[in-house]
Amino acid sequence: MPATKKFTPEIDAKLYKEFVAVAKRNGQSQRHILEEALKFYLRNVAPAQHLARTEVMKAFEQSVAGNRDLLERLTRNPPRNERQKRI
Repeated sequence: MPATKKFTPEIDAKLYKEFVAVAKRNGQSQRHILEEALKFYLRNVAPAQHLARTEVMKAFEQSVAGNRDLLERLTRNPPRNERQKRI
């Protein structure tokens, strides 16, 4: 059996109540459920935290699509800033 570490986090009371009920209903220990949840989070969620969320990328794509005409015009005729005017 692997070495263990005891810890006592404080969590939302409603979430804890649901967690205990699921463990009881499924005939699983709370420890098992917590370990499985931690494994899932560490292997699946945490590695992707640095990536843009799906809803952010969708909003970006919609913005680009909605402004495609403007983007194309800016590509052809970029605006001149004050520094370019002086040169």
